[in-house]
Amino acid sequence: MPDISLTTLVLLCVAALVAGWIDAVVGGGGLLLLPALLLGLPQVPAAQILGTNKAVAIVGTSGAAVTYVRKAPVQVRTAVRIGLAALAGSMGGAFFAAGISSDVLRPVIMVVLLGVAAFVMLRPSFGTGNENKAPATRARIVAAIVLVGGGIGFYDGLFGPGTGTFLVLALTAVLHLDLVTASATAKIVNVCTNAGALAMFAYQGSVLWQLAAVMAVFNLAGGMIGAWMALSKGSEFVRGVLLFVVLSLVAKLAFDQWS
Repeated sequence: MPDISLTTLVLLCVAALVAGWIDAVVGGGGLLLLPALLLGLPQVPAAQILGTNKAVAIVGTSGAAVTYVRKAPVQVRTAVRIGLAALAGSMGGAFFAAGISSDVLRPVIMVVLLGVAAFVMLRPSFGTGNENKAPATRARIVAAIVLVGGGIGFYDGLFGPGTGTFLVLALTAVLHLDLVTASATAKIVNVCTNAGALAMFAYQGSVLWQLAAVMAVFNLAGGMIGAWMALSKGSEFVRGVLLFVVLSLVAKLAFDQWS
């Protein structure tokens, strides 16, 4: 582990706690955790920052997934199928990541996110369970495996920011899930995407395991608290957090693009 001050370690652990909470409710915890690591460890190579981020995030996401599965009506079999496709997609995205400039992707992602925010605000029933109660057909499940799993998994390996949020939105739209169930399903899928990326980083020796272990304890606590709050407060609470995270992600991408 690099030589860091106690103050920096405490701040990183607080960031891990809050990021775990955000990630459990609606995804997007990396919006806080990754910048915190970059700011707290400016002397550490970017690859080790990314690898450590994944090692921390997978623990919190796994804890949130377990909490959701015990309480929410999640179709675990479908979620695992989507997750396996996402794992393959994330490894494929990571393979091509070196040849793609994030400067090209950021404007595209910002436009997509602004469209998403407008859609959610203009459709109050989106993700409440009242908009469409028809069960997902086999065709929709296949589309979720290919497009949500493979497509968003590829994006996670290629670029990354907002993956959990994209998963929640896509699962809500494709499988007609309410936002709480979509968040639960997204956690299982996100565990798989994190596992694929972490395996690659671990193979390359790009994980600060000691630091990750300390931060992971706080990320796990935040994840379990966030999952419990989402389950108890329902879809309207998740919808509010979703809008906040989407707009925050747009602001961060815009800052990165033009700073």
